[in-house]
Amino acid sequence: MTRITKKQRLTGGALLTLIIGSTLAAATGCQSSINGQTLPSAYYLQDDVQYFPVGPEFKLSREAAALQAARAEEKANR
Repeated sequence: MTRITKKQRLTGGALLTLIIGSTLAAATGCQSSINGQTLPSAYYLQDDVQYFPVGPEFKLSREAAALQAARAEEKANR
């Protein structure tokens, strides 16, 4: 019967941890940002497509209408 030393056990555990860690890192798809570019994950073809319906060209139409009404009211009060 062979005895496993503490050093061998630590080395084997570290090697096993390294193998499991590198396998998990390789199997995980994640976005990465390199030089200001957001690169897709490895599974970008299977991702859900996000749909945003077309909205108005001028996004502040209510605010513009309120400002116009306020200016018209100010002119009428003069």
